[in-house]
Amino acid sequence: MNSPLLQLLVLAGIAVFLILRLRSVLGTRDGYEKPQVKTPEPAQRRQTDFEVIEGGPDPDIIDHVPADSPAANALAQMKRLEPSFSVGEFLSGARGAYEMILMSFERGDLEEIKPFLSAEVYESFALVVNEREAKGLKIDAEFVGVKELQLVDAEIDESSEAELTVRFVGQLKNAVYDRDGNLAEGDPNAIKTQRDVWTFARIMGSDDPNWQLVATGE
Repeated sequence: MNSPLLQLLVLAGIAVFLILRLRSVLGTRDGYEKPQVKTPEPAQRRQTDFEVIEGGPDPDIIDHVPADSPAANALAQMKRLEPSFSVGEFLSGARGAYEMILMSFERGDLEEIKPFLSAEVYESFALVVNEREAKGLKIDAEFVGVKELQLVDAEIDESSEAELTVRFVGQLKNAVYDRDGNLAEGDPNAIKTQRDVWTFARIMGSDDPNWQLVATGE
């Protein structure tokens, strides 16, 4: 066997050996296989989730009322008229307003809260306060806190006046004393649970940021 032919056979044997080694290490690929897709990093997944949320329902609305409900549509209209409006921020303000208005009513001091009351609500509060004073009764009250708070309805009319109705479950200590200082009703040390349903109103887009209490109930 001449030298060139021998060299060719040796090279062919080496090539076959290398091919078999590569097949054993890398495996074989039969037919069409989908290309490997790199799993997104956690930051990439968070960005995708954020984009889905941005393109879907407003969480500031659906966290408080059912999606596609009349209340949700009213809240969306409020946001269109006043982009800075936030349902969550409104409810935080309503919590503070509830304590301020309730305690002013209990003390019989309505002047400081008059700007936050409609004329009808102010008159009804004043009537009760005047009757207590005529009987010589004095209220000793201490606000404990808001146990529950829930947005129960939202409406807006053609004049852009919005109404938001909130249910409060408040806790306070309350005692009534007569003109001689004797306990007439209640217990100054007992915590009483009080349920109220209040409706606040405001013209959306107006310069006045304050909401007014326009209706009360239980």
